[in-house]
Amino acid sequence: MPETVYIGPYRPQLVEPERFELLVEGNKIIDARIELGYMHRGIEKLFTTKTYMQNLALAERICGICSGVHTLCYAQTVEKLMNIEVPERAKYLRCVYMELERLHSHYLWFGILAHSLDEHKAFLKIMVERERVQDLLEYLTGNRMNYLINTIGGVRRDITPEKAEKIRRFLNESKPLSDYIVGLLNDNGDFTRKTKGVGVLPREKALEVGAVGPTLRGSGIASDIRKDDPYAAYGELDFEVIVENDGDVRAKALVRARETYESMKIIEQALDNLPSGEIVAKHKEPKIGEEFGRTEAPRGELVYYIRSNGTTMPERVKVRTPSFANNFAILEMLRGETLENARVIIESIDPCFACTDRVTVVDVKTGGRNRICLK
Repeated sequence: MPETVYIGPYRPQLVEPERFELLVEGNKIIDARIELGYMHRGIEKLFTTKTYMQNLALAERICGICSGVHTLCYAQTVEKLMNIEVPERAKYLRCVYMELERLHSHYLWFGILAHSLDEHKAFLKIMVERERVQDLLEYLTGNRMNYLINTIGGVRRDITPEKAEKIRRFLNESKPLSDYIVGLLNDNGDFTRKTKGVGVLPREKALEVGAVGPTLRGSGIASDIRKDDPYAAYGELDFEVIVENDGDVRAKALVRARETYESMKIIEQALDNLPSGEIVAKHKEPKIGEEFGRTEAPRGELVYYIRSNGTTMPERVKVRTPSFANNFAILEMLRGETLENARVIIESIDPCFACTDRVTVVDVKTGGRNRICLK
């Protein structure tokens, strides 16, 4: 007879609180659902109480790992409302900063994956090397995380020739780490055995559930906002959209591993072709209307919608994060799997539950709150 197994909301394996309800028969998962709401912070409402400039710091705090791309997506959407033309140099600098953030995010995810698979040697090696990305970001921006490098109209800090040279040295020293990770996934050892054929998301299901980012590309679909709808200077830079066809945890990991090489390639090109000029444009008054913006965050497509009433504060801000889109993929990947694989399947999308919790339902009569369930 089927029984329900609960994972979370508070569990050592989960970095953030979220609750998974798994319907299990024997050791096989036959159905699953996710209960959201444990990390709801009312951020979308807060956006409407602060100025456009103040909201940069708020957007950054939706996700600590992807803080830079959140401020970029927000800033680009506001720039449309204000009819601001961002200087060319700032566009290239944005690419450099965002690809460094992608490296830091992907390396962190590999460390977490290694820990989940009890590959402790790999975990320690990856996490030590990942610290070097954090150190470089601190050197360039002043902070290891929440660096607030993007601003409305451009970026806050330039990259001097000396800083560019330090970035190039870092890239050369980081390539062996990417080689090491790719080797782990291809050597047919424990890392491969524990991820190959696990949590398969077929191509058709990936499209059906609206998966994004490496989760989608790991199922054989070449979709990347940097190519599909170029922003910043991505349209001027040459890079490959990485695709794997197996749809399992290993395929998603290989996509991220190979993407680190592409991020390095993008950074090198941006530094080599960095235009001269200003790094930020003057602000203008926002028009009355609405705009929509999207970027390719490390986890996938990030979407911002902003409605303006012509004042210094937005009337409405809506955020659709990649983790929210990929949660439906988790449910699909869990069905039919064994219970011991649940943890690595959940982590395969690189979930951010703080990003996901955008809504809570409140009973106006009692004040009681109901959480939203995905199934």
